[in-house]
Amino acid sequence: MRGGVHPLSVALRLDWCSHAAAKYAVEHWHYSKTIPASRSNYIGVWEDGKFIGVVIFSLGAAPALGKPYGLKGTECSELTRVALASHQSSVTRIIRIALKMVQKKNPGVRLIISFADPFHDHIGGIYQGGNWIYTGKTSPIEVIELPDGFIADPRRFNGHGYNSPKAIPAGSKKVKTPGKYRYAMPLDDRLRSRIAAMKKPYPKRVGSAASGTTTPIVGGGATPTPTLHYAHVDEASVRATREAA
Repeated sequence: MRGGVHPLSVALRLDWCSHAAAKYAVEHWHYSKTIPASRSNYIGVWEDGKFIGVVIFSLGAAPALGKPYGLKGTECSELTRVALASHQSSVTRIIRIALKMVQKKNPGVRLIISFADPFHDHIGGIYQGGNWIYTGKTSPIEVIELPDGFIADPRRFNGHGYNSPKAIPAGSKKVKTPGKYRYAMPLDDRLRSRIAAMKKPYPKRVGSAASGTTTPIVGGGATPTPTLHYAHVDEASVRATREAA
């Protein structure tokens, strides 16, 4: 509960939304500030009629995404962004509704994968709360730290994407990250039984008595999603095609 308002008293609505609305949400309420270039499903989120964010599922972004699970690239999708302003509703509930929507729109998809980045102090608490299956960490990768401190994926500078430069800006530096936590959400019982055998203990966050900071480690437990800054987008600016509640 946030701001003294019980979540159940808030009218939550999820609808398909436009690329423009999704881009606005990501640029204002997601640390990456970038929207995936791959073919995506954009699901807008409203509370009491106000647009408060987007959930994005990308299809075909990584053809090998489903290979470890014996799936074709067309059978697997990635939850690539959860970009929300200040909100009353549970993020776990929002994602649960979004999963049903994307499954109905893409009946051939059997598995959703998502990643939590410990480099940005994320351990995947929203996935743990939604009973996703944790299957381990990805390999460490290098990212680009721009002169203004912003962290960018090296693929951003391959010159292939929209408005993508071909050269890394002068003054940038490469930074090695520890790899990301990988979570899986099977969309049918048969697949869930198979992937359950790959399940590993959830990462958890422990506090440091000396510094007062927290450090992600592998173990069990969950962490709450931090509240993001709020801004208003007029509902008329997005294209809603159906409701889910």
